[in-house]
Amino acid sequence: MLPEYAKVKLPTDENFFLTHDRVRSHRLHTVCEEAKCPNKTECWSDGTATFMIMGKNCSRNCRFCSVTHGHMEPLDPLEPLMVAQAVKEMGLSFVVITSVDRDDLPDGGSNHFARVIEEVKKLGIKIEVLIPDFRGNRDQLDNIMNAKPDIIAHNIETVRRLTPYVRDPRANYDQSLEVLEYIGNKGFITKSSIMVGLGETIDEIIEALKDLRSVGVKIVTIGQYLRPTKMQLPVKEYYDSKKFIELKEIAYSMGFSYVASGPLVRTSYKAAEAWEAMVVGH
Repeated sequence: MLPEYAKVKLPTDENFFLTHDRVRSHRLHTVCEEAKCPNKTECWSDGTATFMIMGKNCSRNCRFCSVTHGHMEPLDPLEPLMVAQAVKEMGLSFVVITSVDRDDLPDGGSNHFARVIEEVKKLGIKIEVLIPDFRGNRDQLDNIMNAKPDIIAHNIETVRRLTPYVRDPRANYDQSLEVLEYIGNKGFITKSSIMVGLGETIDEIIEALKDLRSVGVKIVTIGQYLRPTKMQLPVKEYYDSKKFIELKEIAYSMGFSYVASGPLVRTSYKAAEAWEAMVVGH
């Protein structure tokens, strides 16, 4: 039986529908919709959304993710302008931008991603990006960094042992750590995320947290894996609130600057709060 926290209320707030209309009018995609995020109602009611660029189809097929894969489409050259216009109309002061993987493109889509960042930065707002691993290609990672986002996130998603089972074969636990280390060594604030409930042990989560700290990651989010559809992996365990509190305390004891840990926590959930905490030093 699903726990109460997994039962999301239907939207009634006017802002939810305004956000919906703005996303639709600019022909944009959001990870809120494509990944069936349980926080969509709350975030859209607050007037915020995580934009997902470079199309709605991913070149990879991670077993936990509901984003469709294959049938890759050409990039839309107008997308950088449309994202910036939507951000302006929504009156955002902080925006999160993520993307599908585009292994089909010579540059992994990194130049297009960079153009989106540059257009949004013209509005004078803070930007967090959640990026693919770009197969560890440093030139492609440099394209992202040269656009100067404020926070760069890349998710390890799960513990080392479960990575081959949960993620696409082209993803690699150590490769993700190397990506985060490379970016952190360039002076950027780095962030990552772990899902729980896929069959990992607490000791394995602690090991993953230690690995993230060893490569300089400063922000970490820990959330319950919720099966988007019957096509994805089943949930092995639902964690209770006490476990999330315990994991949060463990992470802070390791030296993370900001930790979000809870059943519905996702990478971009309350991202602006993490940024404020980093700046203010709380």
